[in-house]
Amino acid sequence: MTLSAITLDCPDPPALAAFYQQATGLEPHPKSDAGFAGLTSGDGLFIGFQRVDGYRAPQWPGQTVPQQSHLDFTVDVDLDEAEARLLALGAGKPEPQPDDARFRVLTDPAGHPFCIVRAPGG
Repeated sequence: MTLSAITLDCPDPPALAAFYQQATGLEPHPKSDAGFAGLTSGDGLFIGFQRVDGYRAPQWPGQTVPQQSHLDFTVDVDLDEAEARLLALGAGKPEPQPDDARFRVLTDPAGHPFCIVRAPGG
């Protein structure tokens, strides 16, 4: 098997796609619309964002609304620099941070937790 797509529920697919496009540089899918938006990478990976009425954002680290999944991103720059850039784009930074020397837990504008991790040797 080869992973080909990841889809996240959210209240506003175009807005969440714009956040991840700015954060990753992935290309917007040409058939994106208000109900379902997507991003594609050169290697064929697709990240989709689907509108869910009554969407409730995950809560991390609490489990009132479980995170259900999260994404990890390797960064080639200092974690502080990457974090500052993502916060400027609209990410949030929940507490506690389990090991902020090795990775940072952030949340996207729809509340999905994701981690940034230093690249090996970085």
